[in-house]
Amino acid sequence: MIEVFDCDQGSPEWFSCRAGIPTASKFATVLAKGEGKTRNEYMRKLAGELLTGEPMDSYTNAHMERGKEMEDEARNTYALIYDAEPQRVGFIRNGNKGGSPDSLIGEDGGLEIKTALPHIQIERLLRNDLPPEHRAQVQGNIWIAEREWWDFVSYWPRLPMMRVRVPRDDTYIKTLSAAVDAFNDDLHEMVERVRCYGQPRGEILKNKLVQSLLAG
Repeated sequence: MIEVFDCDQGSPEWFSCRAGIPTASKFATVLAKGEGKTRNEYMRKLAGELLTGEPMDSYTNAHMERGKEMEDEARNTYALIYDAEPQRVGFIRNGNKGGSPDSLIGEDGGLEIKTALPHIQIERLLRNDLPPEHRAQVQGNIWIAEREWWDFVSYWPRLPMMRVRVPRDDTYIKTLSAAVDAFNDDLHEMVERVRCYGQPRGEILKNKLVQSLLAG
């Protein structure tokens, strides 16, 4: 079931909406094979959110604020060039996963905006393809928002805007879904281990039995 939250990204409400669940911007980390350091670190951060109720990241800086301003420039430029009406949303939750789309487009599409320094933007323009490091996020947002396509936009002022329309890839999404399920299983196991820390083994087994009966 899709839940759409109309809040400002980076606000306390936004952090609350995404607490304790993997999000599309980190799906590349979730897909990391084995017990990768970054995957485990991300899992520990989400576990911390579930256990403490506090967001794992809540800071901002001048670079991030500049990025937000340029994102607005890019969105307005995109709307003008492609005669589109981007719908801004704060956060979309779909079960035990979520994402923060830069915009939804119509009934079937969405928009991901990345700003790029000139030398990176030039490389992207020459390649004119979705950068592989953003594939998990884009397909993840398609999956979460239940859309058919996503426009990936790369932007820097005074250089051409790059737009690549990315179609839904159900084969990739199936792999992503399995990885997210496995990640959430590991996450919940980690949380329970911390919650049971220091308890006698008999008490732990008793608690698990009660949880099992309540779940059944």
